[in-house]
Amino acid sequence: MPVFTYQGRTAQGSTAGEVEAPDRTTAVSLLRQKQILVTAIKEKPAARARAAPKLGGKVKDRQMAIFTRQFSTMIDAGLPLVQCLTILAEQSESPVLRGVTKKVARDVESGSSLAEALRRHPKTFNDLFTNMVEVGESGGLLDVVLQRLSQYIEKAAALKAKVKSAMMYPTAIIGVALLVIIFMMVFIIPTFATMFTQMGAELPMPTRIVIGISNFVRAYILLIIAAFVGGIFGFRAYYKTEGGRLVVDTLVLRVPVFGMLIRKVAVARFTRTLGTLIASGVPILEGLRITARTAGNKVLENAVNATRDSVSSGKTLVEPLQASNVFPPMVIQMINVGEQTGALDTMLSKVADFYDEEVDVAVSGLMSLLEPMMIVFLGVAIGGLVVAMYLPIFKLVTVMGK
Repeated sequence: MPVFTYQGRTAQGSTAGEVEAPDRTTAVSLLRQKQILVTAIKEKPAARARAAPKLGGKVKDRQMAIFTRQFSTMIDAGLPLVQCLTILAEQSESPVLRGVTKKVARDVESGSSLAEALRRHPKTFNDLFTNMVEVGESGGLLDVVLQRLSQYIEKAAALKAKVKSAMMYPTAIIGVALLVIIFMMVFIIPTFATMFTQMGAELPMPTRIVIGISNFVRAYILLIIAAFVGGIFGFRAYYKTEGGRLVVDTLVLRVPVFGMLIRKVAVARFTRTLGTLIASGVPILEGLRITARTAGNKVLENAVNATRDSVSSGKTLVEPLQASNVFPPMVIQMINVGEQTGALDTMLSKVADFYDEEVDVAVSGLMSLLEPMMIVFLGVAIGGLVVAMYLPIFKLVTVMGK
């Protein structure tokens, strides 16, 4: 029989230990009979099949949402689990998901639980997915949990798409502008420079500066490209370190306009993830651990980990969240009310819905602000080069007119 390790609270304080039970739900019930309020519980690793290779890969959010929703519908209709997985494998658009689902179906048919079979493919099914499935499977609510999962994946994908749309416009404009400037520096301006040299006239200061920059770019173009590529790789290597990621993520949150958008996205993701996990029956400490890993920002991850430590020592969620300076006061107050009333999952879902709308408003505002800024940037950058090249010609026409 499986053995579960747990952490919980009693009238005397925090407690931890092990309990033997056929499944997670029974284990929690046994502990409640002993007047223990469970905050975290999981099956001992020795009881799980760990020898299987970790196969699979990333799957698009849209495909995963469709897979999860169809899975939920078939379970609700009463189809056997193996038959559901076989059908899903046959009709999946993703080759990765199709192959992984076939392996999961074989494992389940061989006697593994669905959660155990999914855990053998962590690249495809993350901790959030497998933990929710485990809770749903043990509680007989797999169809309900899968429905919540599909809704979570769809809303998370929509949030990600909003952020991408906000970042794509300025990135594309700046990229095109840089390409045009480099083209002018390498091919157009040298032609003007040769013509001006042949004229023998004294050039205005802006023209001389532009020609000097053009000569530098042409002479060191390969070195500039190498430095640019090296800078990208160096930044990525620095960001992979703990300290580097913390520094960069802290600076990102402080960037005007963009920082506020990233903060709202982080709050929406945190509340949506934790609310979905708690509503599905995942213990709060396990939910906080998963939420920290999926936070997407090191500052927020540290805040969630501090919150987890606070809860595990018998304290509340609110204090460490407030100390992080990431979460707005409204979010803190709603979490506090939810924790006191026992409706934390409902409050978190309401906060997530609110901040999804806030992200929409922020993206719209950002786009309306970026459009005139991009026009000014293009006018100053490219227009400045054109004017600098035509100043000597204007000067020559003026002299000839006299």
